[in-house]
Amino acid sequence: MTEELIDKYYSDNPPLLHILLTHSRAVADMALDVARRHPELGADEEFLFEASMLHDIGVFRTNAPGIFCYGQEPYIRHGLLGAELLRAEGLPLHARVAERHTGTGLTAEVIRQQQLPLPFQDFLPETIEEQIICYADKFFSKSHLQRVRTPEQVLHSLERFGEEGLQRMRHWINLFA
Repeated sequence: MTEELIDKYYSDNPPLLHILLTHSRAVADMALDVARRHPELGADEEFLFEASMLHDIGVFRTNAPGIFCYGQEPYIRHGLLGAELLRAEGLPLHARVAERHTGTGLTAEVIRQQQLPLPFQDFLPETIEEQIICYADKFFSKSHLQRVRTPEQVLHSLERFGEEGLQRMRHWINLFA
């Protein structure tokens, strides 16, 4: 199912397809590793894999030429755009992961304060699967595919989203590491 969906939207852009698959597979591998090391969390491994592979499906609609995205939307909207696609494909739970993985999730207050081009609502990961995927995603960049960020680098990259997001990541580092 994940391969067919990705192919549906990315078959005409092989460089972006490679980036998406490489990044998403790294996120999936880390998410599954967390779930296997922490069975007490009760994470659904099949869903973790699928949602990890699909969490960035909306990037092709954004304007990020450095990663071969030639759409019209700001990159920060890729999760929301992906969620729209996934809901249209009948995958509402996967859509929640897509729309809630930016930063460590975004609150309506952060969106308002930073004047982000997103609806004024909370986009916070709630389920354990949403949290694990959001956590794992922060360790991998789409522009540096071979690099795995350290926890310190991840925390530094999240500073612009405010203290609340940093606290969420610190909690996840303690919980999932």
